[in-house]
Amino acid sequence: SRPAGVVEMMKGIIPLILVLGISCSDAFVVPASVALARKGLGVRMSATSQQGAAPFGTVQDLQYVVDEAAKGLNWKKKVTLLGSTGSIGTQTLDIVKNVPERFEIEGLAAGGNVALLAEQIKEFNPKIVSVRDESVLKELKEALSGWNGKMPELVFGPKGIAEVAKFGDSDVVVTGIVGCAGLLPTVEAIKAGKDIALANKETLISGGPVILPLLKEYGVKMTPADSEHSAIFQSLQGVPPGGLRKVILTASGGAFRDFSADELLELCEKDPEFIRKKATTHPNWDMGAKITVDSATLMNKGLEVIEAHYLFGVSYDQIEVVVHPQSILHSAIET
Repeated sequence: SRPAGVVEMMKGIIPLILVLGISCSDAFVVPASVALARKGLGVRMSATSQQGAAPFGTVQDLQYVVDEAAKGLNWKKKVTLLGSTGSIGTQTLDIVKNVPERFEIEGLAAGGNVALLAEQIKEFNPKIVSVRDESVLKELKEALSGWNGKMPELVFGPKGIAEVAKFGDSDVVVTGIVGCAGLLPTVEAIKAGKDIALANKETLISGGPVILPLLKEYGVKMTPADSEHSAIFQSLQGVPPGGLRKVILTASGGAFRDFSADELLELCEKDPEFIRKKATTHPNWDMGAKITVDSATLMNKGLEVIEAHYLFGVSYDQIEVVVHPQSILHSAIET
């Protein structure tokens, strides 16, 4: 009684089910579709039957389809990680560590955190590693000198990051490095046919008109990996073409949200050190220095608006920013 083609449909979301650890007991069935949620945290993904009828009558039916679809999957992903010692990088490696049967690390690129990078090399055995410059490379070699594992190819500088981005048989490149330094490595990865998990917003902000045609030319997928845009991406699953009315991005308001403009001007003159400390301390999150300052000035939210415009093909008039100091909701869509 299960419609033909549902197993094929499910293959697209099985990897996400496995990575997120969602069981079929977390599923609920609605007409012509299935949605998967987890412990009240909201919809994580959905799938719609092409036949226009409910694809699963029961949770047991869904479990059967998941099992059958998973049998034909051979999808262990090789991952290259740019910015491995940063917040996005360490979280990505946590996922790889938790599901080693599904992911393996092909390459790493980092800045100057030699101690952490050396630990990552020993644990994940990448084939190629890049660091900021030659002096950091020397420190890394010293840190690995007593290690008996297989030494990766070691490179450095902008050329080194580009080499890592296009290296070998990697299936996906996670771009977690900060700033416009992520643009050229992303271009190299796209030209090498690597799918992109985008956490470097400057890539689209500075190069959107170049990046989008390249994605089409090389048949590469780009998936948002940062919280706001990833949530929008997930929310859009199952929304029909033309069904999106508005994208909503929330902002904490930053460290200065409770100050008037006059108060800030006065404090800048009387106590610039207070302003500096305040700007580099986010009220809700522990983040890097640049993004924390950009959050304090709301510059970061402006950059996220531009990123959403390119990622989802929506006009700027369709993007709304709402100040939400609690930072519980990161983004939403209106249909």
